[in-house]
Amino acid sequence: LVHELSGNSILLFRSCPRQQKKKEEEEKKMGNLSTKTTLPPLQTVSSCKTSKFMGTWFVIGVKPTYFENTCSNAVEKYSLLPDGSDHDVDIDFQYNSAEAITSPLKSLPQKGWIEGPDKADSGEWKVSPFWPVKMPYPIIELDEQSYDYVVIGFPSRQYCWIMSRTPTMKEETYTMLTERLKTRHQYDLDGLRKVPQVWTREEREKRGLTEEEIPDKYLTVKGGTCFLGRN
Repeated sequence: LVHELSGNSILLFRSCPRQQKKKEEEEKKMGNLSTKTTLPPLQTVSSCKTSKFMGTWFVIGVKPTYFENTCSNAVEKYSLLPDGSDHDVDIDFQYNSAEAITSPLKSLPQKGWIEGPDKADSGEWKVSPFWPVKMPYPIIELDEQSYDYVVIGFPSRQYCWIMSRTPTMKEETYTMLTERLKTRHQYDLDGLRKVPQVWTREEREKRGLTEEEIPDKYLTVKGGTCFLGRN
């Protein structure tokens, strides 16, 4: 049974009982994926250049799914696929399940589809965290010049993701984005949590991240001073 979550509707396609059971188990883990809401549709950004959006994003704040209730060092990497692929974007999502560095490293690879008439420039996406579910992935806030921050919403306002190109975000930027979530997008911020981002040189190397992605000024020195927060 393939579920596509779109607006207030769920489209159903026939599949086998084993696949249905797997889908139900995965949905239970994710939490409430219903898009039904009495709130108005989320307004996406007027422009999001797909090529500029690609690359590494650090999750700074989240209204979490089941997987993200205690996560830390959450990182998403977006890779654009060639024309003719069965989806548009590969999303490599990795995180520590609890404490940064010391808790188990988890991975949730995802597939993305860019919606609308122009796949090179669109704020309307869909993402599949697992087959056979496709969920809306509207880009509702974006630094449209430097692409330093982004906010992803969800129609029911059950979830959101605040992300940055670096492991830290200036407090004034974070506050601005949370205020926009409330005033522009009708979000209740109960349950919003900041995601710890604590990195050492060893952890950066272990996770396959480069010095360009995490400059040394963001690293925590073992047994020494934490330099997180410098910009």
